[in-house]
Amino acid sequence: MLKVLLTGFEPFNNARLNPSEQLVIRIKADDVPGTQILTAVLPVVYGQAASNLLALVNEHKPDVVICFGQAEGRTSITPERFAVNLNDASIADNAGHIRVDQAIRQGSPLAIESTLPVKEFVTAIRAEGIPASLSLSAGTFVCNHIFYELQDALQGTAVQSGFVHVPLMDEQKEDFPGLFTMAVDNMALAAKTMVKTLVAR
Repeated sequence: MLKVLLTGFEPFNNARLNPSEQLVIRIKADDVPGTQILTAVLPVVYGQAASNLLALVNEHKPDVVICFGQAEGRTSITPERFAVNLNDASIADNAGHIRVDQAIRQGSPLAIESTLPVKEFVTAIRAEGIPASLSLSAGTFVCNHIFYELQDALQGTAVQSGFVHVPLMDEQKEDFPGLFTMAVDNMALAAKTMVKTLVAR
């Protein structure tokens, strides 16, 4: 049985909701036959989010880790290809920290690639009628921070891991006027489709 850890984030930057949190809440442990799915919601705080995530990995020893985060302005589900070794954001995390032009890990590679089959994910999600596209960058805020820490920690292991950004959810239309939104149930379906893709492999 494939053990899968899925994570989302709490709301940040004074927002009321975060679609990545809401999508993992909707997923049950037995939603995909042949798997045990574990879910968690991480704080939007640089160091704490990464330490919480790695503690979950050490505790549960999953075969797969897929982290999700919100990317307002995007119009599709976007698996990320690379994590970059950089914290550089104009907004503060939920503890009030602003990090500008800081390496996540001194002396480590500039970028580390996802070990998830990201192109297969895009194809499978599109087959469900849900917009999906490949992204080369997870930005330089907390999403990318945990992505980089995760990939760095799991290098040389058999664990498949990576990050996926999702658009705003429909319930955020009033908070982000004019930006694309998606039904959170479609986001949850996309997440389960990714897990099914891994099982089929």
